[in-house]
Amino acid sequence: MIKASEEGLLYIQSLVRTFRDVCCWWVGPWQPVVRIFHPAFIKPVLLASASVAPKDAVFYSFLKPWLGDGLLMSTGDKWSRHRRMLTPAFHFNILKPYVKIFKDSTNIMHAKWQCLASKGSARLDMFEHISLMTLDSLQKCVFSFNSNCQEKPSEYIAAILELSALVARRHQKLHLHVDLLYHLTRDGMRFRKACRLVHDFTDTVIQERRRTLPDQSEDDDVLKAKAKTLDFIDVLLLSKDEHGKALSDEDIRAEANTFMFGGHDTTASGLSWVLYNLARHPEYQKRCRQEVRELLRDREPEEIEWNDLVQLPFLTMCIKESLRLHPPVTAISRCCTQDIVLPDGRVIPKGVICRISIFGTHHNPTVWPDPEVYNPFRFDAESSKGRPSLAFIPFSAGPRNCIGQTFALSEIKVALALTLLRFRILPDDKEPRRKPELILRAEGGLWLRVEPLST
Repeated sequence: MIKASEEGLLYIQSLVRTFRDVCCWWVGPWQPVVRIFHPAFIKPVLLASASVAPKDAVFYSFLKPWLGDGLLMSTGDKWSRHRRMLTPAFHFNILKPYVKIFKDSTNIMHAKWQCLASKGSARLDMFEHISLMTLDSLQKCVFSFNSNCQEKPSEYIAAILELSALVARRHQKLHLHVDLLYHLTRDGMRFRKACRLVHDFTDTVIQERRRTLPDQSEDDDVLKAKAKTLDFIDVLLLSKDEHGKALSDEDIRAEANTFMFGGHDTTASGLSWVLYNLARHPEYQKRCRQEVRELLRDREPEEIEWNDLVQLPFLTMCIKESLRLHPPVTAISRCCTQDIVLPDGRVIPKGVICRISIFGTHHNPTVWPDPEVYNPFRFDAESSKGRPSLAFIPFSAGPRNCIGQTFALSEIKVALALTLLRFRILPDDKEPRRKPELILRAEGGLWLRVEPLST
């Protein structure tokens, strides 16, 4: 369990000298680390410009061979330029058509559940099923490619799952942090092979799409009209900066791979844990189900649309409370390039690494009374009054917040609404233990039972 500090700050400014001296040759010069658990102290760090508090390179370096210099990894002017160019890809006009993709992928998952539960109820590892569903959705949204990965094996999907597992395992083993040693191991060789497969797939799609995209000399109005049905790769290929310069194929590959990585695991974690919380609180599950039924009334579940997603206030509160209790990303890291002054006058010196504990902030009892209690009403209008703006940061905050948060929340809402219309979610006999890796998982899987509802 990660404990929150009532003071809001927990300094870790000393390590065993021998450990520091032995390890500095491969982890770089020793840097002090400050851990932050309170919104007031998080604010000056997260709201600082990306040049003042960039992401800590060491923390994310294991992902670089896979993700390249995408938004997650890039810094400085390159990050600023890419952020500006990628923002239109997450405009609601681009996201609206994705609702149909979310529905289709969720329907495939539910058909499997119905088959497994045909004789009563089925005990399922939510992470396993939902990760495949989100990967299925993302391949369609990013590449317009249907691998049918929920129904049959896909080499590309298997490679992404393997890369995520390998990075998480490497992060836990200090001796594998050295690139030279890691590349000699079996895991290192598997990592390079999976990277090549993922990169080859993305490169092939980019080259094919360049040949089939509309003439980029067309006027802006034509392109905007066509953009309503474009996928992520298309939007990136058509994007130009303020100087008229387009992204290179290498840049597009990095951003597409970053979106595939960042979009599937975090969304799967968020949806899995909200199902877990609703399984443990059937009264909230029932209220969510009733809200969705009243919204759709005489419509079929498949007819849920983009505009419906803002008309589910209680379901949204349940999602937010689950993201507070079980944030998919438990911590983020920033490296201060200049002194940052805190509200109490103390200073985080230049060169210090800030570990911002999202989990710790979401469980800080000075901000969230009874933090382990699942209570969706924390997010109603009355309870939210006076709460610090950065008390709830599942998607980070400030200039480097998650660009895909609307995409992720929309997918969670669609999948959750359809799931509650078709199934009763029941808790498993064994209580799961939280397992923070790249995202927040459950040790041994997150097992729940699903029971089809009579139509």
